[in-house]
Amino acid sequence: MGIMAVLMLPLLLLGISGLLFIYQEVSRLWSKSAVQNKVVVITDAISGLGKECARVFHTGGARLVLCGKNWEKLESLYDALISVADPSKTFTPKLVLLDLSDISCVQDVAKEVLDCYGCVDILINNSSVKVKGPAHAISLELDKKIMDANYFGPITLTKVLLPNMISRRTGQIVLVNNIQGKFGLPFRTAYAASKHAALGFFDCLRAEVEEYDVIISTVSPTFIRSFHVYPEQGNWDASIWKFFFRKLAYGVHPGEAAEEVMRTVQRKKQEVLMANPIPKAALFIRTFFPEFFFAVVACGVKEKLDVLGEG
Repeated sequence: MGIMAVLMLPLLLLGISGLLFIYQEVSRLWSKSAVQNKVVVITDAISGLGKECARVFHTGGARLVLCGKNWEKLESLYDALISVADPSKTFTPKLVLLDLSDISCVQDVAKEVLDCYGCVDILINNSSVKVKGPAHAISLELDKKIMDANYFGPITLTKVLLPNMISRRTGQIVLVNNIQGKFGLPFRTAYAASKHAALGFFDCLRAEVEEYDVIISTVSPTFIRSFHVYPEQGNWDASIWKFFFRKLAYGVHPGEAAEEVMRTVQRKKQEVLMANPIPKAALFIRTFFPEFFFAVVACGVKEKLDVLGEG
């Protein structure tokens, strides 16, 4: 009996590996078919996540419209995509110069985006401008700039493209947001406010357009990091606050986030939270035990101010 068990174990492992391989291949092919020939608009395509989304959707056979505020970087992205693509299975991306923080020109550029193919099947709102500092030290002008880039820009673009989706009774809009759209953190008032506003807008919009078969999806990571390596932990003291933020600092790599965006489109998910257990626990505590959450956050602010004072 023992010998049979030993012989069966490699076969069992081989069978599981085979099933896993088949599942991955089917998922990959399904992902490609979900976006093949679809018109996909990606904003801030020159960012880390934007580039990865462009790569994933281009490989899947989508008709890409890549938007960014730097023409040279857009051209570099274009060259990178074309150099590794199979011309028989992919479409040549179209480039559009778009700065979402410049609200005065977003509507006109949005019409240019629509004119590229005459319709939009999938809009990926990927735009994020960050600022960190005490609320009283951040100027109102900078607050407005953050709101323009993270809130007013994306919703302006959405409002121009949405009627086309409604009239065709098909389409999907993906908002790449942040966990700070769920709960705010100190010294990030403007950023958290813009993310709360964006999430609120698209949550409301989801219910409004459901009858037109337009899907609204939100993907909220902790933050998008630039490299595969994890940040240095440093000399952390024993404190709930520092433990929480050390865990929160392990962000998502752009490649992982792009794959999740693809899965969100493929499976038509409405909401995705990309975070490790610590931020998810913090969100749970914020929802059901708000006074405890606020006390921990306030304690962390006091520690930070004490350290600055000693310095």
